[in-house]
Amino acid sequence: MASVPRKAAGAASRGEAAAVLPGADRAGDDLNNRIFFRLFQVANTLQRQAVKELGITTVQWAVLGALSDPRTMQGMSVGALADFLIVSRQNLDGVLKRLERDGLVERVADAGDKRARMVRLTREGLAFWANLRERIFQFYDQAAGSLAFDQRVSLAHCLNELQRDLTNVRLAQPRRERSSAKRRSRQ
Repeated sequence: MASVPRKAAGAASRGEAAAVLPGADRAGDDLNNRIFFRLFQVANTLQRQAVKELGITTVQWAVLGALSDPRTMQGMSVGALADFLIVSRQNLDGVLKRLERDGLVERVADAGDKRARMVRLTREGLAFWANLRERIFQFYDQAAGSLAFDQRVSLAHCLNELQRDLTNVRLAQPRRERSSAKRRSRQ
């Protein structure tokens, strides 16, 4: 049985995947793995802290923030909101149902097309958002407090580039083909 290199064992103990290919220089792959694993951890930490400190999920936070924009005060279609937040309509529908149940958002007929439904903040939602917004600013101050202004600008720029590049990922071999290739190699 081959021994696992120390770097791979360390990555595994941190919950990271570590592929070790003989003779390959993996410094860039290891760094990329660390970056994407940290993004995963940061997103989960943000979710946990948002619920703990603000009492709402990050998706609820994003929905309320999007609907509080003056340009969307008349409402936004569910599809447009899902596209803006980069979430599925199915996941968004569940979040909207909970926010409707809490009286923070409502679905209303579109003024231009009575068959279409728009989502907008209720009066209670506007008041809730105004109160929450001050707490969000405190949350931001504490969460990013160790980063200088220019570091935050740089981080925002890097995250924007990473998101753009993620949307352009096109693997040469689709997932299904890799799975079937994996099964063939086991036979």
